[in-house]
Amino acid sequence: MTTGVRRRMGVEERKQQLIGVALDLFSHRSPEDVSIDEIAAAAGISRPLVYHYFPGKQSLYEAALRRAADELAERFVEPREGPLGARLLRVMGRFFDFVDEHGPGFSALMRGGPAVGSSTANAMIDEVRQAAYVQILSHLDVTTPPARLHLVVRSWVSLAESTALIWLDGRHIPRAELELQLVHDFAALAAVSAAYDAEMAAILLRIVADEPAEGPFGDLLGRLMGLGTQLPGQRVP
Repeated sequence: MTTGVRRRMGVEERKQQLIGVALDLFSHRSPEDVSIDEIAAAAGISRPLVYHYFPGKQSLYEAALRRAADELAERFVEPREGPLGARLLRVMGRFFDFVDEHGPGFSALMRGGPAVGSSTANAMIDEVRQAAYVQILSHLDVTTPPARLHLVVRSWVSLAESTALIWLDGRHIPRAELELQLVHDFAALAAVSAAYDAEMAAILLRIVADEPAEGPFGDLLGRLMGLGTQLPGQRVP
């Protein structure tokens, strides 16, 4: 008969375990509602031992925030292959996977949670937004964006964030519809900007040149063309 012996964890391994436990709890409830006692119990250690590795809940929260921010930023990484619309749709799918899996934690990440006002937390949130911004520019094959493109991409990243936060409050719209709608939103923002600026128009024309009719951007065009048949009193020429 053999007796199981609990292996003693090293310092870094224990820290990573506590961060993982905290993230799991934050995925189901707001970090403000999760106590150090609960984190300790879930990790199978005592409350004082948690404080041995992290000075307080704030430091543990920020460590968990760091891991979540890194994971979320990775969701925007996509090979630069194929039409842009399809690429953005895959990115939105992974983005909403994260939102779906880490609902309360995602809200805390983007709103600051118990770390609101913390320069460390704010910097990490900005890093996620910057990572998304850089990835989109990479897909557009633009290194030095003109002012209007900068505005379009920044606005779209903010729109994706706010849409996800609103969606979490009830999930009233099917997730797949929102993912596609956000891709359409990007096209719409770029199109409106192109109407005001020749440089943006050239970028937009380059983008749509490789878009198939059955892709997300083609789908948007089909929906817009179909509006005339749905509006009462309107005739399609």
